[in-house]
Amino acid sequence: MDEKSLTTRAVAEEAERHSSSREDEDAEEEEGFEGPWYRFPPIRNAGLGGIVLGLGWLAGKLGLGPAVQIPLYVVAIALGGYFWVREGWEEFIEEREVGIEALMAFATLGAVLLGQWFEAAFLVFLYGLAEGLEEYTFARTRSAIKALLDLAPKEARLLENGRERMVPASSLKPGDRFLVRPGESIATDAIIREGRSSINEAAVTGESVPVAKGPGDRVFAGTVNGEGALVLEATATFEDNTLSKIIRLVEQAQSEKGRAQRFIERFGRRYSPVVLLAAVALVLLPPLIGLDWSTWATRAVVLLVAAAPCALVMSTPVAMASAIGTAGKNGVLIKGGIHLENLGTVRAVALDKTGTLTRGEPVVTTIVAAPGWTEREVLARAAAIERFSEHPLARAVMAKAQNEGIEVPEAGDFQALPGAGARAVVGEVSLYVGSPALFQQLGARVPAELSDKIDELRDGGHTVVFVGTDEEVKGLLAIRDEIRPEAKDALQALREAGVEHFIMLTGDNQRTANAIARELGIDDVRAELKPDDKARIVKALAEEYGGVIMVGDGINDAPALAAATVGMAMGTAGTDAAIEAADVALMADDLRKVAYAVRLGRRARAISRQNIIFSLAVLAILIPGALTGWVGVSLAVTAHEVSELLAVANGLRAR
Repeated sequence: MDEKSLTTRAVAEEAERHSSSREDEDAEEEEGFEGPWYRFPPIRNAGLGGIVLGLGWLAGKLGLGPAVQIPLYVVAIALGGYFWVREGWEEFIEEREVGIEALMAFATLGAVLLGQWFEAAFLVFLYGLAEGLEEYTFARTRSAIKALLDLAPKEARLLENGRERMVPASSLKPGDRFLVRPGESIATDAIIREGRSSINEAAVTGESVPVAKGPGDRVFAGTVNGEGALVLEATATFEDNTLSKIIRLVEQAQSEKGRAQRFIERFGRRYSPVVLLAAVALVLLPPLIGLDWSTWATRAVVLLVAAAPCALVMSTPVAMASAIGTAGKNGVLIKGGIHLENLGTVRAVALDKTGTLTRGEPVVTTIVAAPGWTEREVLARAAAIERFSEHPLARAVMAKAQNEGIEVPEAGDFQALPGAGARAVVGEVSLYVGSPALFQQLGARVPAELSDKIDELRDGGHTVVFVGTDEEVKGLLAIRDEIRPEAKDALQALREAGVEHFIMLTGDNQRTANAIARELGIDDVRAELKPDDKARIVKALAEEYGGVIMVGDGINDAPALAAATVGMAMGTAGTDAAIEAADVALMADDLRKVAYAVRLGRRARAISRQNIIFSLAVLAILIPGALTGWVGVSLAVTAHEVSELLAVANGLRAR
């Protein structure tokens, strides 16, 4: 299938060309349809054909005869079959394939040759109406995704030489600065250069709670500015911004087929020609053994209608397309039907610790001072040294000092001690900050008040940092990467969704990993891992449990994401590499979206299975009825189209 988005044509190809994929269809249909259902061209034509069909039936009741009725039925057939008959003909002649439209076209022709004009027109009307409603459903699905683009404004307030002027949003390029006033939408991805405000990012992440942002923070196209005026610097063109990427990814994903759909399409390619040959046999063979030709010719026409696998072919793509589209609007990008199917079957989840189960931002939680020092003095001396370092633990110390309003003294002669800590001269004293192992190497004395705390803090998942001279430790800082507040609820939601096994993977030490796991109720902990270790373990878990979801926080977990049955990256808004590495990209930095994706996968898979069973049951009833003469043309048409519409309606429940 080509990489066009979920146009009417693309959906038709996906469903074994079941829905119309006309070369000359209107541009409006090609881009999705926004108007009311009765103005959708295939539905409009079928409706007009139905009106003319009614006039033909009324003419018969008034005794006007075939001279009036037949022309009306011909017009009804031409109107109702305008779209789908041409497709069936092209498919049969040019591509030499027997599709559902071809079966229906031959059934119509057969009814006409048998003089059953009303039945022929009735078939064309109902089939055209069902096809139109089905196509309308897909066109609206695509329009719903396309409507995300409408959230981005068409114009932007470009700032040039201190002046403000309105320009088309599509003309913005990286580096341009533009103004966004309170209540306005943001035209393209950008970085805040001036101002602070709360940003509603629901269009991108699916989270409606506004996020406070200020200078240096990233914002995305289609999000809504809150109470403050912002000066933004564009980082992407309109065509390449995050909102546009979401739409492209969802449209491409809707065209990717799952295992069930591929099987049904292969089945359809073999099944439809068999139905046509069986109908031909019913026409040709009975007269050779003395049976009434007209009776069996009528049954052949009924068989073509009754055995057409419309509901079966549409049983899966409707559910998959609607589920993927809904997920995309909620900030969950599922990159194909196969991944949606897998989400519905996997019962084991492996989760990275840092940045996934935890915030990924270490914070100072505890300060303990030795006798003669205060906690503020310990923090001030540590901050004086760490201000020169880029280490994550150093940033945690500086953030704590800033939050506490600590006046950080000047320090000089800074020296980084890789893997151990750092040293600097504060005042006239040479001070160190680093791991307990560093101070052990220095031979520094550790007061009992501090040594008694070390094991307790480590058992709680903290990293212990000492502050002191080469002779004595003056205090300690306990630093920990805090568990996400939603983590426990997210894991419980996964359990309720049917996930039975949880495995935590981390490069952190075993002691810290065990502490985090205990708080979250995770029994299986694999610690002190390198990226290739994670990938190897994920492969083993997939074999052990028959499939596994790997949840990570971006490109650092790419090997493990690729090795999993379903790789799921969190917080990927604006991050191309993370989106590419994963099968499912969670635009928001919210662990609860994992459970949402799993539930959606299970629901879509269950609905697809229901539709398949229902469709096969309908065929099992109608085909024998057609062969025995129990089912006539009108009943076969009605049952066939009603079953197709029921399958489509059930598939839409995946939303």
